[in-house]
Amino acid sequence: MIVCGDDVLAHRLASELSEVYREQVTLVVPGATPSPQQPDAPRPGRAMALFGGVTAAVTRTASAHTGTAGAPPAGAPAAAEEARTPIRIVEAVAIDEDTLLRAGIDRAAALALVHDDDETNIRHALAARRLSPRLRLVIRLYNRKLGQHLENLLDQAAAVAEPGLDPSVLDAATTVLSDADTAAPALAATAVAGTSKVVQAGGLLLRAVDRPPPGRGQIADPGLCTLALLSATTNDPAGIEGSHSSGDLGPQLLPDDRAVAAATGRGTVALEAISHAGPNGNGAAARTGSAGFLPVASFFSRRLRWSLAGVVAAVAGIAVATWLTTGDHPLHAAYLTLLDIFAIGDPALEEQTSRQVLQILAGFTGLLVLPIIVAGLLEALGTFRSATSLRRPSRTLSGHVVLLGLGKVGTRVLARLRALDIPVVCVESDTEARGIALARRLRVPTVVGDVTEEGVLEAARIHRAHALLALTSVDITNLEAALAGRALRPDLRVALRLYDDDFATAVYRTLRAAHPEALTRSRSVSHLAAPAFAGAMMGRQILGAIPVERRVLLFAALDVAGHPLLEGRTVAEAFVPGTWRVIALETTAPPGRAGRGARQNGGDERGGDRSQPHLVWQLHPGYVLSPGDRVVVAATRRGLAELL
Repeated sequence: MIVCGDDVLAHRLASELSEVYREQVTLVVPGATPSPQQPDAPRPGRAMALFGGVTAAVTRTASAHTGTAGAPPAGAPAAAEEARTPIRIVEAVAIDEDTLLRAGIDRAAALALVHDDDETNIRHALAARRLSPRLRLVIRLYNRKLGQHLENLLDQAAAVAEPGLDPSVLDAATTVLSDADTAAPALAATAVAGTSKVVQAGGLLLRAVDRPPPGRGQIADPGLCTLALLSATTNDPAGIEGSHSSGDLGPQLLPDDRAVAAATGRGTVALEAISHAGPNGNGAAARTGSAGFLPVASFFSRRLRWSLAGVVAAVAGIAVATWLTTGDHPLHAAYLTLLDIFAIGDPALEEQTSRQVLQILAGFTGLLVLPIIVAGLLEALGTFRSATSLRRPSRTLSGHVVLLGLGKVGTRVLARLRALDIPVVCVESDTEARGIALARRLRVPTVVGDVTEEGVLEAARIHRAHALLALTSVDITNLEAALAGRALRPDLRVALRLYDDDFATAVYRTLRAAHPEALTRSRSVSHLAAPAFAGAMMGRQILGAIPVERRVLLFAALDVAGHPLLEGRTVAEAFVPGTWRVIALETTAPPGRAGRGARQNGGDERGGDRSQPHLVWQLHPGYVLSPGDRVVVAATRRGLAELL
């Protein structure tokens, strides 16, 4: 396996392939350009990688003295301590065809291009496909539409270079992923629901929730299935999501029914809801009910709308009074009232006193109509003029999420939060940032300013916010914003994006110990994205990953045909506790198989068009997996490595 990159994701991906999948890995990193006139200056990516390495070393040193977070868990399998093939490092000033040949691209099974620049990855992908048509490519791209076109282009290039290639192999020849898209669901869910985990991929929405320990004599609701048992120190304010627990007290992934029943006082992670996403990708959370109606509220203020309603009520009251006092037809009475309001009716000199009084009241009401019309025109004009500018947070706004940073990750998280109808206030210092255009288009209130300056968080109404989501690219800025937010509101829910996962662990421990009553989460984008990239390099598209404390549970779709660990076995026999578990069956398999699985489960057999993928959950333990089946499995990293 060859990994080309210049940031922490490349290093973490190389470690993932080496330590979890036991593959021979070559890491290609850019080197510094020597210059006699100017001293060597490290690239920003290398500088951040060096910072992450130093932070990890400091954290491990501190953990060695305390005997906590950095120590390997007791009872860990001996395979984890086996000697591994060291990662080969190839350093080059410029990555070209000669560099790829020196890295062994002609002998490699897969190549991952994870540079932070899309253009660099595309250029290297075209060169790699020309050098090795059979090479499996995994490319990191932020532009999703461009990624779809690039996949087709590179697969067609492989077919042209070697016409005899199997089309089934070409389906997995090129995979384009985005670290921002991979990490965005977990980050958005952290801000909205705290400990909830969300995976959205391939038209599926998977949500996992943490359930508190059941009371005496109660049984925890397993949902569709129980994914994990939380550690014994989950509720300990000094713990870091269970890292102080080891062995039987540590988190247990994919437990069996007996382990769940015996784990009294332990929280669980259950698969709660699955739904198919719509064409816009918003799933069940897509907004409905507002389409096709004029957005009056966005044009006119609430005060103006109430004023207009008051005038309409006054006009209606005068019209009713005129009808009752004069005995005219209701329509004629309303007509006379409108003439009086607009001052175009004849004076009621010869009429009865009640009619004269009502005419005077109608005249006063008419005086109120003109300023309301002028105010409406001015507000509508101001709305159109400000349509291309950023909105300011409303003074009455509350229960919102304050999102810091509108870069690659922040933009993706903003889109997901708005798809869920979650109110958001953005804070960004750069008016040319990626997400500014999206915030303007979605009419999201945005504060332009440095979050470290006085008054910026206050302008974002942090004291009335539901959560703070710090997603800037600078760790210190995120940490400073979190501390400032906690100073303004001690019970604020905080989620931090931190560059290095070990540093995120240390920050989490400190904030949780200082504020045990508040919810704190620290997340590393590279930690959340690396498993998906590694799985794609192994030839399988991973549906997603759900973090369970400091571990990760992976979801993947596998074909049963020819698989010795799945084919011919029942669902119960294919379940290996703590390693992998079959959780769903895709009903696009040959007719008869999916229906029998659904009937054994006691559910209804899906009818209609089977060209659309459907999943059957909670399969009967006795259902036998056949070569025509395709299943969704939940697995640990090592379990998925064994399955692949």
